[in-house]
Amino acid sequence: MANLDLLENSIPVAPLKIAALKGCTEMADIVNNYLVEFRKDLVKRQANGINWSGYVEDSYLIDCDCPRFGSGEAKGKINESVRGVDLFILVDVCNYSITYKVCGYENHMSPDDHYQDLKRVIAAATGKAHRINVIMPFLYEGRQHKRSKRESLDCALALEELMNMGVSNIITFDAHDPRVMNAIPLGGFDNFMPTYQFLKALISSVPDLKLDNDHLMIISPDEGAMSRAVYFSNILGVDMGMFYKRRDYSTIVNGKNPIVAHEFLGDSIKGKDAIVIDDMISSGESMLDVAKQMKERGANRVFVCTTFGLFTDGLAKFDDYYEKGYITKVITTDLTYRTPELISRPWYMAAEMGKYVASIIDTLNHDVSVEKVRSTTQKINKLLAKHR
Repeated sequence: MANLDLLENSIPVAPLKIAALKGCTEMADIVNNYLVEFRKDLVKRQANGINWSGYVEDSYLIDCDCPRFGSGEAKGKINESVRGVDLFILVDVCNYSITYKVCGYENHMSPDDHYQDLKRVIAAATGKAHRINVIMPFLYEGRQHKRSKRESLDCALALEELMNMGVSNIITFDAHDPRVMNAIPLGGFDNFMPTYQFLKALISSVPDLKLDNDHLMIISPDEGAMSRAVYFSNILGVDMGMFYKRRDYSTIVNGKNPIVAHEFLGDSIKGKDAIVIDDMISSGESMLDVAKQMKERGANRVFVCTTFGLFTDGLAKFDDYYEKGYITKVITTDLTYRTPELISRPWYMAAEMGKYVASIIDTLNHDVSVEKVRSTTQKINKLLAKHR
């Protein structure tokens, strides 16, 4: 770990425990294995030989559940003591593969269902745990982050509700708009970016990728992804281009104004590889349109990097665009649910995040600055030097 010296000279807040909600158990197992490894290594390094009670364990996962009645109502249960522990609750609000019965009918869990289960587990632990932290990679209702008409502010309400329930820290990744943290100015809110993991996955899956200004360009698919693309282009030392969306504001389709066209601003992409970077693929229509326009402008290969791959309209169009050569590789993190069909696609590659999440948990448990974990510039430079 990059911050091993920092942890060695600090004291944990309390014994560490992890509660994984349904739909997040696979990631929790990976995180837990890394934490076990980290802590065994740290104890070996310690010159003073101090070994705090509960610091080195074979597992930090606790037994928790949200069983449901026949009517579909549920309750949160923690089946072991959490008194005095530093509790981290992992939840994937996008995992629609989890089902439950309502009066004999099968119902798939929605983000609202996952959020309710999160509150149930928090309610079961409140007053017992020393501190409660929530790791929610895809921020619940993060896309409804601002009010433009007479409408609800769901993300702000959810953040306030979690803080009022006793949550100390909320950890998320690549929030759609991080300024939503203004809803809880006195609460802990950390937003992490998977830039290093994107580059690592891209280099491993495309070994002939040339990361210089003559062969590569970073593309922002819209104005909202500008900050991500600017950082990416600056650290690689390559040019950046941007699309802006022309929308039809007279109509609403699936809760949003449909895109009329994508207009491009930037230098020539002819003969260069393009990396299109954004926070999520929802239906994927705008991302695929950007990739197609890049190819029509003479781009060599198009790589798509997004933190969350939801693929709400399925994979057929991505398969079609891959066969036509519009896209070469799509990289998303493994922070949210991915179907077996997606994982098996030849154009898909996962940016693995388990080790990063474990580092964040370990750092927060020691109550030291997360800046060394958040800032991955040094790690990226080492990776680039090795690749070049």
